[in-house]
Amino acid sequence: MAAQALAEGVRQFIVVGGDGTSFEVLNGLAPQLGASDPAARVTLGFLPLGTGNSFLRDFGDGSAQTAMDAILQRRARACDAVRLTHTQGVLHYLNILSYGFVADVCTLTNRRFKPLGAAGYGLGVVATLARLHSRPMRLRLDGGAIWEQDATFVSINNSRYTGGSMMMAPYADTADGQVDVVVCGKMGRLTLLETFPKIFRGHHVHHHAVTASRARMVELFEHAPVDLMIDGEVFTYQPQRIEVLPGALDVLV
Repeated sequence: MAAQALAEGVRQFIVVGGDGTSFEVLNGLAPQLGASDPAARVTLGFLPLGTGNSFLRDFGDGSAQTAMDAILQRRARACDAVRLTHTQGVLHYLNILSYGFVADVCTLTNRRFKPLGAAGYGLGVVATLARLHSRPMRLRLDGGAIWEQDATFVSINNSRYTGGSMMMAPYADTADGQVDVVVCGKMGRLTLLETFPKIFRGHHVHHHAVTASRARMVELFEHAPVDLMIDGEVFTYQPQRIEVLPGALDVLV
C-alpha cells in the first residue's frame, strides 16, 4: 500500500498501530528514505494503537492524544532510519534490533502475552529466564577491532525504549546519526532477574556486565541465521551490517 501511494505522489502517511506496523510502513517507503528533493521527502505521523508503541515514548508520553496533537499541529522533526543488510536482502527500522535473550522474550510474549499490552513484556522476561543462556557474539563498530565475547543479548538502538516503557538505550537520540549498541555480557538467572527492573529507568547500562557504545555502522559476524527482534517482531536472518541513514525522514511527534 505504501509503495502504491508513493507511485501516486503521496509523501505523508499516518501509521495506525504500533511499532510493528511502523516497521511495515517504513519498509514500504524504503525507496524514498533520505530523498534529497524536499518534495519527495517522506513524513510519518502515528496513532499508537499497538502493543508497546515504544518509538513514540522518545518524544512524550506515547499517548494517542499527544500523537494526534502532533499530527494536527504539524510538529515535524528529522529522524534517522537504520538499514540492516542480511544474507537475503535489506530492511529498515526506526526503533530497535536485538538478538539473544531479548529476541527470545519477544517470541514468547507475542505468542502468549500479547493481549496484556506492555505488561506482557515483563511476564515474557520472567518466563524466558528458565532457558537463559549466553552465546558467542562478534561485532565490529565503525571499522574498528572485532569485538568478541559471550553475551546474553545485543541490542542496536535508534531510539530509547522497547517493550513499551523499558528504556533499553537511555542515551539514544533519533537524530544524532548513530545507533546505540548495548551488549549484555554473560549473566546468571538470578543476576538478570535482579538487574531487569533497572531497565525501566535505564540504569541497567551501569551494570559491570553491560557495555554501551555508539556507532554509525555495525558489522555482525554470525555464521548462521539467528532470531532478530526488530521493532517488536521476530525474524530469522543472518545479519551482516547495520548502517544509519541520518535524517532519512520526518516524523510528526
